[in-house]
Formats: sequence, C-alpha cells, structure tokens
Amino acid sequence: MLEVTRHSVKQRSDLTFKHNKSLGRHGWLRLTPAYSVKLVKEIIARFPPNIAILDPFSGTATTTLTAAEHGNSALSFDINPFLIWLGNVKCRSYSSDHLALVQDGAQQAIARVPALMKKDNWTPRLFNIERWWSADTLQALAALRTGLVEVFGEPAKDRATGLAWVAFCRLVIETSAAAFNHVSMSFSSETIDHEVEHVTDLYLVILDAVLASSGTQLRGQGAVVAVDARAIPEMGRRFNLVVTSPPYPNRISYIRELRPYMYWMKFLEEAREAGEMDWKAIGGTWGIATSRLNEWGPNGKVLPEVLTDAVGRIAKSDGKNAQLMATYVLKYFYDMHLHLSSLPNVLEPGAELHYIVGNSSFFGNMVDTPAILTASLLMLGYENTDSMVIRKRNCNKALFEYDVTARWPG
Repeated sequence: MLEVTRHSVKQRSDLTFKHNKSLGRHGWLRLTPAYSVKLVKEIIARFPPNIAILDPFSGTATTTLTAAEHGNSALSFDINPFLIWLGNVKCRSYSSDHLALVQDGAQQAIARVPALMKKDNWTPRLFNIERWWSADTLQALAALRTGLVEVFGEPAKDRATGLAWVAFCRLVIETSAAAFNHVSMSFSSETIDHEVEHVTDLYLVILDAVLASSGTQLRGQGAVVAVDARAIPEMGRRFNLVVTSPPYPNRISYIRELRPYMYWMKFLEEAREAGEMDWKAIGGTWGIATSRLNEWGPNGKVLPEVLTDAVGRIAKSDGKNAQLMATYVLKYFYDMHLHLSSLPNVLEPGAELHYIVGNSSFFGNMVDTPAILTASLLMLGYENTDSMVIRKRNCNKALFEYDVTARWPG
C-alpha cells in the first residue's frame, strides 16, 4: 500500500515551514525542522476542543500553539531552555495594554542606542562571529540589545517581555549572513554592513509584525515545560491525543540553527554547553554528542529486529565512519523506544498517537523509520498501529515524511 502511494506523493511546500511563515505567531522564527501547521490543524480538527493534547517534542511549539488556537488545552515537553521560553511566549494571550507597553519600551530602548554606540557593549561568544555579522552590524546589534536590557531586563528572566526579544531574535537573523536555501543553514560569502539606523528601523518593523500577530486572544491554553521525552514522569495529568514530530534520524543538528538566538539571549555561553544539550536530545550530533557515540551501548535492552537488521547493514557497509553511523541510528531508536515506554505515564486509556517522522539513508542502506517505530509500539503494547505517506521530502526519490499512528489500549 505504501509503495503505491509513494509514486503519487509530491513535495508539498504547504506542509513545511515555508507555509508556516505567513501564519502569525507560527512564523516568528524560522527553524528548518518545524513541521506543518496545516497538518496539525487537520489532525486536531477531527477531535473535540475539550480533549487534552500533548506534544513530547515541542520544538517551536507548533502543536501546542495550534491546539490553543483551536480551543484545546495543550502541553509540550522540551529540554532546550530557549525553546521552552519561545514556546511559552508564543502560547500566551496578550492584552492591548501589554502590547502598548512593549511598543513604548522598544521606543525607549532605541532612543538610548546613539549614546550606547559609544560604549563597549556585550557581544556573545559565538564561534567565528565575524562570519555572521560585520563589525558595524555587530556594534549596532549590541547597542540595541543593551538598550533593550536596560528597559526590559535580561530576556530569560521574564516571559512578559518576550515579544520584544522575539523581535530581536528575528533581527539578528535578518541582519546576518545566514542563508536558508537548503535543508539546513548555510552562509553567504560576505557579511553586509548595516548602519545603526537601518538596524533600529528594521527592529521596529519586525516588532510591529510580532505585536500585530499577538493581539488575537487564544481560545485554549498551551504551555511548554522542561521534561526529557525519554523519561516522562507521572504528572497527575493525562492526555487524549499526542501530535508530535520528533527529530528525524538524519544527523541534522537542530541546535546548530538555534545557537545565534541562544547566545544572544544568554541561554548559551560556551560551545560545550551546546554539545551537552545535544547529547541529551534524541538524534543530537553537535560536538561531543558525536564523539560520545563511540562509548555508548544499549545496555542489553531488547529492541525490534527490523532495527537491528538496519543497524547491521550500515555497520557492514564500506562508508566512512560506518560503525559510528550504525551506532547513531541504534541510539536514536533506542531513545525513541525509551520515550514510547514512558509515554503511557501521561496517556488516557484510548489515547490516539500521531508521530510525523521521516525515513533516512546511510551509505545506500535505507532506515525505515515508520516500520521501526511501529515495531517498538507493538512491542510496548500499543494497538491499531499504522503509517501513511504525507509528502516527498526532497529530490531524493526514496525520502518521505510519514504519519505513524497508534492507540494506547483502554
């Protein structure tokens, strides 16, 4: 059935972040792995607004915000403090008085910039920072940031000031040499000098757009909390529907794109912190997260045979670092198995699951993500498992995105 469907499925930009960019709060910050608001809406619309919805892999809070817009109560998990902060800013309802206070505070901060340009302002310890911004642009951004801190305080300390800082995050990307013409981030050959007036004017334009999309009151409620999806605890709260898109087993490190925001917002100070965080993330490959794979083992846990077969084929291939990549795939699905093992701690009997995932290929060896996850689900007692092709991911005719579904008994 899936093979027949694959021939007719297309690359659908309306099921990617490209479509999300025009959807208010969903388009505030670009992140390559962010999945389709349209897809989440289609799933949630089949359920009544009184059910509780969970996303164990929050990312940019796509599921939780969409659920809150629909009128549901929703909760997301993440381990990245910046994404927890961003998700909660996106899922909050704001009064017109609050929006006016943010606008007024931003004007006060900009008024301080000319004097601050004469000072030595703090800049982040981002590796090769000159690759991101020219010296003049960096000076203007640093002065504006100092002005915002003087008016609003440090960004991580007060969610109420988050709208001003979301606009600043968008600004640092808009003025950088970062390019988004590929699956992940790349860089233009040269940085551009932005005069301070251009930086402050652009900030106000971005802030106006953020504030305009913040005025609509959410019908439901959503929040993002710090929980490791591999070890979900009992929470005194249970959910009827899980809609999520975990990282794919394709070695794309999500923290790579998040680093500029996290450094400027002081959620990161040292490169090693990024590696430590990615080691805790499922599928993380940044810095020490890759080097530690050489020492990692599954501790004798019984895993699906379809997984061990795929890992064995990768290990026996003649690709560079074949054994390392085999271990990477094994650990990814080991961690996903742990996640699915602990998920029932927060599920209502009869809860429905939707996992938006992609397959991958290593040295010509296909990793059938939906088949492996389905095998884990069945091993762990889930019922009614199925998978459906959603879209073609890129020009590689073998790579697709799927909706893997299941039901918790009850």
